[in-house]
Amino acid sequence: MPATDPYTVQLAPGVHAYVQPDGGWCLNNAGFVTDGETTVLVDTAATERRARWLRDALLEHGAALPRFVVNTHHHGDHTYGNSVFTPGATVVGHGACRREVLAAGKQLHLVWPQTDFGDIRVTAPSLTYEDRLTLHVGSTEVELIHPGVAHTPGDTIVHLPEQSVVFTGDLVFEGGTPFLASGSLRGSLRAVELLRSLGARTVVPGHGPLTGPAAYDATERYLRYVAELAEEGHAKGLKPLEVARRADLGEFAEWRESERLVANVHRAYAELDGEPEGAPLDIAAVFGDMTVMNGGVPVACHA
Repeated sequence: MPATDPYTVQLAPGVHAYVQPDGGWCLNNAGFVTDGETTVLVDTAATERRARWLRDALLEHGAALPRFVVNTHHHGDHTYGNSVFTPGATVVGHGACRREVLAAGKQLHLVWPQTDFGDIRVTAPSLTYEDRLTLHVGSTEVELIHPGVAHTPGDTIVHLPEQSVVFTGDLVFEGGTPFLASGSLRGSLRAVELLRSLGARTVVPGHGPLTGPAAYDATERYLRYVAELAEEGHAKGLKPLEVARRADLGEFAEWRESERLVANVHRAYAELDGEPEGAPLDIAAVFGDMTVMNGGVPVACHA
């Protein structure tokens, strides 16, 4: 099997992660919890074709089609495939996730118009929560936890306490650069502390290979690095692009999507200017600056 093919890993009885290499733009991870009769699916995929591959993987591993689909946040790589699983499944997410899915619409189509996303019908969560919600799959507790505004305003952590497994959504990118354009730098630091407090041994990141709690340390170091860069640049009156182009990435130079640094500086500047966490940025300007950081080439959807 080519290294770029999605693969499924059993993490505990009835618990699987679904990993999509290379974990770059539009190639997210998913997962599912099943007792053979009831299945909870965590996230879907960016294209109809990949969502159907995910559905096939569930069936191949003895899972029933999902009764619930949990969206860890609103971005299309995690939600575009929702309609492949409905109306048989109820889509669950934070209230802000529902709001942002509906507001974003087919946003990925606008960012990557050349990508064949297939028959995508925007499908927002129809069951929402605000703080915590527990789903039960047989004897397995599936805890949904909102960390506050972090990667986005409507993030959900999916925690399986008995199995010591956590699906972080895009609060963690293993081997990839965090992306704060829709969320909050300060909130992301708080989310890392919350993830640590759960004590899970197995960490399923939103993108990239499976990992463990050490991923929290690396994520925190990067977020603090961005905060320091932004504070210095803001005090000097530099534009986010100037800050990012002058930066020495050091230990983070090998992470995928390094162009996201400028987006993260934009977010940090907004917070330094007193904007509320999660306040909308000028996304056209953010992606324009990322294109400059990417050598003049627009970022590419890998799906």
